[in-house]
Amino acid sequence: MVLFDDTYRTISGNAEGFFKDKGSKFLSYAFPVRNENEAKLNLAELRELHPKAVHHCYAYRLGLDRMSYRMSDDGEPSGTAGRPILNTLYSKDVTNILVVVVRYFGGTLLGVPGLINAYKTATELALEEAEIITSHLFQNYKLIFSYIQMNDVMRIVKEMELPVTEQHFEMECSMVVEVRTTLIERFVSRCEKVEGLKLNLL
Repeated sequence: MVLFDDTYRTISGNAEGFFKDKGSKFLSYAFPVRNENEAKLNLAELRELHPKAVHHCYAYRLGLDRMSYRMSDDGEPSGTAGRPILNTLYSKDVTNILVVVVRYFGGTLLGVPGLINAYKTATELALEEAEIITSHLFQNYKLIFSYIQMNDVMRIVKEMELPVTEQHFEMECSMVVEVRTTLIERFVSRCEKVEGLKLNLL
């Protein structure tokens, strides 16, 4: 990976997969998530949706490094559920993603190799249904300026093609923009040249 590259692969929306082995059903759910809270909310919703399932095993990965992740075997033998799910996310090179595999026990034990295969396959099937997209890491900045500086501010926003997430134009104007991490230095130095423009990192 290129140093300071801010591009990553994730999924555009929720996706589901289904795998069956010896009567056990493995329902897999993939969600795009931006932080731990979103992952926890999706997990809580699935627990409500499937209260009778014996296991809700999951893994999620955030950001570009390989250190921001969490996984759970949720009562399955150690290393047979969360780890295969997480390894599949690494091998598919996707991040900012949560995959939960809900298991309904079918009466027959699958053994360690069978479980690893089931959780890996269920994860792959959900990812096959998902649309993989390329996204960028960014920071939100709030620009505060007076009406007479509007043209200078709009020029920066337009020339740097910055998405505007909110704006208020009154005597004092404000605007929130998304700035890709690779462009932050350039963005800040351009803003510093506009007299009276205040810049806040959100």
